[in-house]
Amino acid sequence: MMRYYTRACNFYYGNQSRELIKKKITIPLNQNKEISFDQIEILTRYSKKKINIKQINKLPKKIKNQVISDLKNISSKKKNFSNLDFKKIPNLLGVLNLTPDSFSDGGKFNTNKKGLKRAFDLFYYGADLIDVGGESTRPGSKAISEKIEWKRINKILKSIGKKIPISLDTRKSNIMEKGILLGVKLINDVSGLEHDTKSINILKNYKIPFVIQHSKGTPRNMQKKPSYKNVLLDIYDYFEEKIKLLRLNGIKHNNIILDPGIGFGKNLKHNMSLIQNISIFHSLGFPILVGNSRKRFIKELSGKNDSKIRFGGTISSSIYLIMQGVQILRVHDVNELTQGIKVFKKIFNNK
Repeated sequence: MMRYYTRACNFYYGNQSRELIKKKITIPLNQNKEISFDQIEILTRYSKKKINIKQINKLPKKIKNQVISDLKNISSKKKNFSNLDFKKIPNLLGVLNLTPDSFSDGGKFNTNKKGLKRAFDLFYYGADLIDVGGESTRPGSKAISEKIEWKRINKILKSIGKKIPISLDTRKSNIMEKGILLGVKLINDVSGLEHDTKSINILKNYKIPFVIQHSKGTPRNMQKKPSYKNVLLDIYDYFEEKIKLLRLNGIKHNNIILDPGIGFGKNLKHNMSLIQNISIFHSLGFPILVGNSRKRFIKELSGKNDSKIRFGGTISSSIYLIMQGVQILRVHDVNELTQGIKVFKKIFNNK
């Protein structure tokens, strides 16, 4: 049986969006008048076609039913959780790596004093959550023991877990549980809950919000010739099946975030396909998170103009993602990105 997918596209932003919604020309994303769209792309594994939303009623019954079902997910209001406010786009997840070997900032904040200062700085400059991690999952990295990981993060969590909203970046169920007991508001597992079979039970027992990230392979081998039949639709199907599995395991709440995992088992072509078509994941009905900050694709696209911190590539790709309705960005440079977003919004809304 042919499977149809719906991607919202041709977005409008800010004041322009509000005016078009008033005229009933566009549909607001998640009932958020700040951003809306007037076209959809209907995809199969063999074809794709864009149409205006006014043409939906002319579609064959089977396709129309699927599109209408998807549009309910795309347009439905998102309930706030974990200090994330889905009335605004984007929310920022500030990265705090307490590791000696993370790909971009390993060793910069892995003392208690530096880590604490960094956490408060990220929050002050506009991060909605601070994503604390004690294990590097960069391409080629090796797994570390639970004991080492906990030693790296426990003092920080004890110091700020009740003061600043924290997301915990870990693949290990015991560390998830310890973090939750210290006030962690969100679990961010880059393995898609596949590294540790006990993770789902922890999430179920504590009813904690969490991120499902797509990752192919392990950090040690994920960049060795990754391949897909269709990266966009393969990952869409992965999320759909993962949600079904979670429901079967008793997780009934909707406080779930989807992250396609830029750079986690993907080459440049895969990453570009995901970023350019990211809005397809709105059809699943959950907020989208993207970790584009300082990633390798920026180097691959910019060539001789690459830099260590990659501010330019992070900001430009972030604005593109904002214009596709991505609700959460995971970033290292919160102050710089907040500045870029403020300037973009002021210019865009001053037409």
